[in-house]
This record gives sequence, structure tokens and C-alpha cells, in this order.
Amino acid sequence: MEEEVLFVTDLCKEKMQSAKQHLEKELLHVRAGKAVTSMLDGVLVPYYGTMTPLAQVANLNTPDARTIAVQPWEKNMIAPIEKAILTANLGFNPDNNGEVIRINVPPLTEERRRSLSKQVAQLGEQARVSIRMARKDANDSLKKLVKSGLGEDIEKDAEEDVQKFTDQFIKEIDAMLEKKNREIFTI
Repeated sequence: MEEEVLFVTDLCKEKMQSAKQHLEKELLHVRAGKAVTSMLDGVLVPYYGTMTPLAQVANLNTPDARTIAVQPWEKNMIAPIEKAILTANLGFNPDNNGEVIRINVPPLTEERRRSLSKQVAQLGEQARVSIRMARKDANDSLKKLVKSGLGEDIEKDAEEDVQKFTDQFIKEIDAMLEKKNREIFTI
């Protein structure tokens, strides 16, 4: 029986960890005012008849806090890359000098900062809901184990562990959201 309890608590912790990791990935896509190459992660370029991620046909780097430089591996890819960046509707205007495409990342307006902050809050709430659902699933599984013969004191200890995981992950998510909001509102 104790193996099942351990399995339930480990599965719960794993689900919570995955919710946190998903939030980390989502927060990377929220623009915080400074240039980051991950802003171009969703850009697909037609490359020999196949839609290919931009990072697989060019070098991406940030020479300064407001610029992303895209250097294609093949010179004939400059026009398709520039077009793909424009059609991705990211709000960027690529500038092409024949060898490198430079993207100037405009500073955020106050209104846009508030909008991004709300988006971050929504992402955080989705992560918290996932964590609470993992806690509920674990507690339901523990109650089923009690019906099949698990001692109630072991169940209570396991529920306390699940609650500790929940508190820990919620605290980590709040810290991530606080950090991202600081980034957004830093001028």
C-alpha cells in the first residue's frame, strides 16, 4: 500500500513540476522590452519547400538590448526570412543590408506594459489551476486507497505532503510572475 501512496505523491509532484515548466516556457514568449532571440521562435521560413523554424536556417543573436540580428546561412534566404518575420505579425520591421537582417525592438508603451502584465497574470493563474488540479487528483487517489485498506493516518500524512508540494510550487510560480512583471515595467 505504501508504494501506491509514494506513486500518488510522486505523480502529483511530477504534474506540478510540469505545470511550472510550462509556465516558464510561456513566459519566455512574453516580450519584456528588451530584445531576446526567443521572440522569433514561432517564425517559420519556407526552405526548399518545407516550412522550417528560423533558428534552423540562420544564426540569431542580440548585439544590444534593442536589436536582434538574423544572419542567414545562405544569402538567397534573406528575402524569404524577411517576409516570414513580417507575416508572423510580431510588430517588427526587419531591416536588411544584404547580409544581415536587423530587427529593432521598439520600447514598450505604458498601455502595452499593462496588457503584458495582465497576460502574465493569466498565465500564472492557469499554472496555479493546474497545480490545484494535481493536488485534487492526488487527494482523490488517496481517498480511493483508504477505501481499499490504507490506514487513515498514512493518508493524512500523504495529504500533508501533497499540500506542502502545492504551497512550494505556488510560491515558486508567484516568484516567477513577480520577476517577469519587474522585467516588463523596467524601462
